[in-house]
Amino acid sequence: MTSPHLLWLLAGVAGILILASIVGEILRQRLSPGGGNPVIENLNARITAWWVMVILLAIAFLAGKTGVVLLFALCSFAALREFLTLTTHNRADHWSLVACFFVVLPLQYYFVLIDWYGMYAVFVPVYVFLLLPVLSALRGSTQDFLVRVSETQWALMICVYCVSHVPALLYLQIPGFEGRNVILIAYLIFVVQLSDVMQYVWGKLLGRTRIAPTLSPSKTWEGFIGGALTATLIGTSLWWMTPFTMAQAAAMCLILTLMGFFGGLVMSAIKRDRGVKDWGHLIAGHGGFIDRLDSVIFAAPIFFHVTRYFWSLT
Repeated sequence: MTSPHLLWLLAGVAGILILASIVGEILRQRLSPGGGNPVIENLNARITAWWVMVILLAIAFLAGKTGVVLLFALCSFAALREFLTLTTHNRADHWSLVACFFVVLPLQYYFVLIDWYGMYAVFVPVYVFLLLPVLSALRGSTQDFLVRVSETQWALMICVYCVSHVPALLYLQIPGFEGRNVILIAYLIFVVQLSDVMQYVWGKLLGRTRIAPTLSPSKTWEGFIGGALTATLIGTSLWWMTPFTMAQAAAMCLILTLMGFFGGLVMSAIKRDRGVKDWGHLIAGHGGFIDRLDSVIFAAPIFFHVTRYFWSLT
C-alpha cells in the first residue's frame, strides 16, 4: 500500500494544502482580522476540513485494504444516516431501516473485503431491492408505500452501493500494476475533487451562463468547462502513476469530471426538493458527508467498471 507513487501523491496534496493554508491565513489577516468576512472564514474552514480528510485517507491507505474498506464503510454509514433523515418513512419501516444500517451495509462491505465481485455487484440492486420492501409490506401500512420504498432504495444505491466501489478498486488485477491499486483510489478522488474546486474557481472568475439556475445557481458553463479541462489536464499529466497511457488517462479524467458534475447536479436537485442547503453539518465548511462525496459517488462505479472491463483480468 505504501508505493512510492502514493507517497509522492500524498506529498503533493500536502504541499497544495500547505500553500492553501498560508494563502488562507494571509487573507484572514488582511481582509478578516476579526472574523467578519464569511467568505474568508468559509475558505479557511474548508481548508481545515480538507486537512482532516486527507490525514484520514492517508492513515487508511497506510493501514492496508482492511483500513480502506472500513473507512469507506464508515463514510457510507454517515452518508446513509444523512440521506434517510430527509426521506419519507413511518413506523412500518422500522425494520427496513434497521436492516439498511446493520445488515445491508456491513454485508456489502464484507463482500468487497473478501473480493466476492459476483455478489457485491448485484447484492443491493437485486436482492436488497426485492427483499427490503417485503419487510415494510409485512407491517401492513400502505400510506406512501411506493415513495417510502423508493427513497430507501435510492438511499442505499447512493450511499452504500456506489460508495463501496471505491475500496473495490483495490481488488482489480491489472497486469504490471500489482500492489499499487491504492493509487487508483487516490487518483479517482484527486481528479474528481480537483474538478469540483476548479469549477468553483473558474465559475467565480468567469462564470456568466448558469446551467441550471433552479438547481444550483453557482454552476455555470464557464466554470464547468474550465474546471473539467483543468482537472483533465492535470490528471492526464499524472498518467505515469496509473495503468493508463496518456491518451487513456485523458479519457478517464474526462469521464470522471463529467460523472462528478452530474453527481453534484443530481444531489443538488434532491436537496432543493427537500428544501435544505446542505445534507448535514458534520464537516465544517463542507456541510455533510454527501455534500463532499456527491461527485465521487457518481464517478466511482463508472470508473471501477470501465477500469475492470478494459484493464483487469478479473
